[in-house]
Amino acid sequence: MEANRSRLLAAARPYLQIYSIFGLTPPTQFFTRTLHKRRRGILILGYACFLIIISLMVIYECYANIVALQKDIHQFHAEDFSNVMGNTQKVLVVVMFVWNKLNILLNFRRLARIYDDIADLEIELNKASSGFVGQRHWWSLRFRLALSVGLWIVLLVGLTPRFTLVALGPFLHWTNKVLTEIILIMLQLKCTEYFVFVLLIYELILRGRHILQQIGVELEGNQSRDSVQQLCVALKRNQLLAGRIWGLVNEVSLYFTLSLTLLFLYNELSILHIVNWALIKSVNPNECCQYMRIGTCLLLSINIFLSCLYSEFCIQAYNSIPRVLHQMNCLPAAEDYPILKMGLREYSMQMKHLKLIFTCGGLFDINLKFFGGMVVTLFGYVIILVQFKIQFFAQSNFMQNINSTEMKAYTA
Repeated sequence: MEANRSRLLAAARPYLQIYSIFGLTPPTQFFTRTLHKRRRGILILGYACFLIIISLMVIYECYANIVALQKDIHQFHAEDFSNVMGNTQKVLVVVMFVWNKLNILLNFRRLARIYDDIADLEIELNKASSGFVGQRHWWSLRFRLALSVGLWIVLLVGLTPRFTLVALGPFLHWTNKVLTEIILIMLQLKCTEYFVFVLLIYELILRGRHILQQIGVELEGNQSRDSVQQLCVALKRNQLLAGRIWGLVNEVSLYFTLSLTLLFLYNELSILHIVNWALIKSVNPNECCQYMRIGTCLLLSINIFLSCLYSEFCIQAYNSIPRVLHQMNCLPAAEDYPILKMGLREYSMQMKHLKLIFTCGGLFDINLKFFGGMVVTLFGYVIILVQFKIQFFAQSNFMQNINSTEMKAYTA
């Protein structure tokens, strides 16, 4: 991955370096073509040792959190499914981190192909747009990445300890709390890594659509056969590039399939776990973490929402291409030149069959419809949880009243 070969990857490189520091993705230096093989091997070996150290730290901290959770459960007499839910959450963290490290090993070549495809598509799109006037300027990509990804990373790093540090409880040592906060931030940063790739694809789609719009503008002003033939060639090239973007989306979806599936499952389970403890500790009038728990739930939900939102942006931009083709098909040149009409029809058929979908292994699609269904499902489980807790509190109060009555009768 050469920075001077692709401006898109150069703009995303600072974020990719941050993710490599947290052990979420290989450093970009591993994909540099000019790097010597021996030096690359030494760097890969060193980074592998770094990933093993991170994995061991995560396993130890999850064990420490499970021990602290057991003490919390014993103190509040919450030996119901709180124990199962909390332990499942900690085990899921270990599974996520282990899989992220295996994903780096198993999908290293796929990630290299993704980088190469992004760079090649950018070069091809730049070549395809060189013959048109009125080109759009793309200098604001770094600003858009900073606004969409950088700002959210800053909020995650700043707000996660603010909302979750006190909720870790008094039975966890402060060093374990600090390491636990780092682990929580690392988990959520995996979602922002997905943001970066989706926004790069979104940029490629916008450039391809802009070239297509420029072809339509040229068709309105040029009616000569030679110019129309040249525009037909440009139209075919744009069609091929659209197909390659569709293939790139599939590669990115495969790369993030299990990572995002586990992360979404963890966030939903964490929200239920937070609601459960909010109900358990609601009887304490001096409880100070209720509003912080709301903030934690919002952070976890917004992280999923942004993943669905940026994916939806890509889908809507891709789905707007057939409308541009329809406008071109209504031009007089499309009726005068059958080769142009045939090219537009072939392009439209391709767009009809190659639907752009961000999916996690076919389990679910990453879009706003999925987020809405997830929220409805989560509210359903919260209602069931509240009903169960109300029944449990009522039974506990009833048993306490019976015990106090028996004690009064015995003393009398």
